[in-house]
Amino acid sequence: MVESDDFVLPGTEVGFSEEVMPGDGTYEDDGKIFASITGTVSLDSKERKVTVTPKTSAPPELKNGEIVVGVVWDIRPQVAMIDIVKIKGNERTLPGKISGGLHISKIKDSYVSEISSEIGYGDIVLAKITNANRKPIDLSIVDKELGIIKSYCERCSEPLELKDGKVTCNDCKRTPHKKLSSEYGKGQV
Repeated sequence: MVESDDFVLPGTEVGFSEEVMPGDGTYEDDGKIFASITGTVSLDSKERKVTVTPKTSAPPELKNGEIVVGVVWDIRPQVAMIDIVKIKGNERTLPGKISGGLHISKIKDSYVSEISSEIGYGDIVLAKITNANRKPIDLSIVDKELGIIKSYCERCSEPLELKDGKVTCNDCKRTPHKKLSSEYGKGQV
């Protein structure tokens, strides 16, 4: 068996499930625990857990509860489809195309009759992952800090400006209703 601080490659056996629990960077198969990434082994005897810490910058993994940034690309009667582009606060981009689904019941904590009355095509949103194991990934924007952080006029494509808690198009003067994040227009992702 390997020891703490040993350098391992994916597929290297790092323990047995009778002795330790698999942690981050590992997986269990047929009672054995293997490294799933390249890195160094860490054995926690108190928690009885083995983990592998990456030595290189690994692509981020999406987990429940994480806040992500995405772009709305499709709106259906009950679900808005969102391309997830990054995890908030993580500079590393996500690998490949990852889609999320925002159900109508996960937009506000009150009744929403139509998704398109709260969110539009091309809107950039902050959303919380509620189930990372589904495809598409389940998202929510119910919390105050979640929602649209950048939006464009559906008529003239100009960026909407925040004024008195509402968004307004400076070009055509439209003021569409949107589920805005408290971070709208701050440009910090």
